[in-house]
Amino acid sequence: MNAIRTRTRGALRAAGRGFILSLASLVGSLTLFVWTVLSLVFIPLGVGVLTTPYVLELVRRHANRRRLLAVTWSGIRVPVPYRPFPKDLRTGFTGQVERTTLMLKDPATWRDLQWLLADMTAGYVVATLATALMLYPLEGFVLAAGLWRVFTDDRYWYGFVPVDSQASGLAAAALGLALLATGVLVNDRLVRLHFVIARALLAPTQEQELVRRIDRLTETRHEAVDTAASELRRIERDLHDGAQARLVAMGMNLGTVEALIEKDPAQAKKLLAMARESSAEALTELRDLVRGIHPPVLAERGLGDAVRALALRLPIESEVGVELDGRADAAVESAAYFAVSEALTNAAKHSGADRVWVDIHHADAVLRVSVTDNGRGGASVGSGSGLSGIERRLGTFDGVMAVSSPAGGPTMVTMEIPCELS
Repeated sequence: MNAIRTRTRGALRAAGRGFILSLASLVGSLTLFVWTVLSLVFIPLGVGVLTTPYVLELVRRHANRRRLLAVTWSGIRVPVPYRPFPKDLRTGFTGQVERTTLMLKDPATWRDLQWLLADMTAGYVVATLATALMLYPLEGFVLAAGLWRVFTDDRYWYGFVPVDSQASGLAAAALGLALLATGVLVNDRLVRLHFVIARALLAPTQEQELVRRIDRLTETRHEAVDTAASELRRIERDLHDGAQARLVAMGMNLGTVEALIEKDPAQAKKLLAMARESSAEALTELRDLVRGIHPPVLAERGLGDAVRALALRLPIESEVGVELDGRADAAVESAAYFAVSEALTNAAKHSGADRVWVDIHHADAVLRVSVTDNGRGGASVGSGSGLSGIERRLGTFDGVMAVSSPAGGPTMVTMEIPCELS
């Protein structure tokens, strides 16, 4: 009985979603399709150059909302294939012409138009059917209630209700019950079919995906080279300003000790103590430098224990959860470790949080790490920010990062790196 009740609630929920989707398909997609066609037609007259970017932007927003509903309601992921605009895009009329040209050259734009056409036809029919399968049985129930009066009230057996009406009511009630049972069984599948149709046209083609992957690999390769060069400069600077300077000072002190060891033993002993202190400080700085390059605990104990050790050094309370059945490649572990380190540093310095949670697990050949704090929120990925550094670091391994940080918090940074554990 509970199973039937659950299936019925699911079918009713799917019917409501089908109603929303049918309105979006008939009103939204049809309107945007007409606007887009008119705007494209008016391009030779000059008017379309001004209106096309705005209309196509509305189309993309409409498609992105459908992508969001697809993953929220049916768990169907539809990647976003749009090409980014160049950073040096001009403003004014010239900029509008450039935007129009770039958007019309993007294959995703024309796939969006194909989707609008399919959405206001096949998509509308599928979504409407999910609603109709639950609404039509209401008429059958009303007729069934009338039939009950026929069978329980003797007056109806003496000519007040024609026999053909009784038969029609019985047939309608039976049809309604059949449609209800069909709706309970297939409504969720109909909503999913609606999103499958959308995915077939909104998702990038294999060729587009390959081009995007090549572009991303080229970009991340340049970023990896720049990051490595920057890291080498940092190491050189830290060695020059830290350990090297202390070792030079220690050598000078030892030279002075050699000259004073017989003439002034007390002063020589004092200089030896200073040299010993300098050597200890130099050793500490070298250890910190090595830890910044590749922490020993990461190499010896793995990502989980390395992140736990990292969290223990935070000035705020932390909780780390790890579910890993093995270890990833050293380069992947290093990228994940320093990405978590940067996220934790941001949480401790800028969020105003007093507690942070880290969750690390591996599923479906993807290493997933989330860092959540209860701070003030408002974090964003911008040029030069620590979060954009994390994004660049993950991009070297085809990894991605998502940031959820509404005003008032909480902030959640989610990172994913495709990898296998061994």
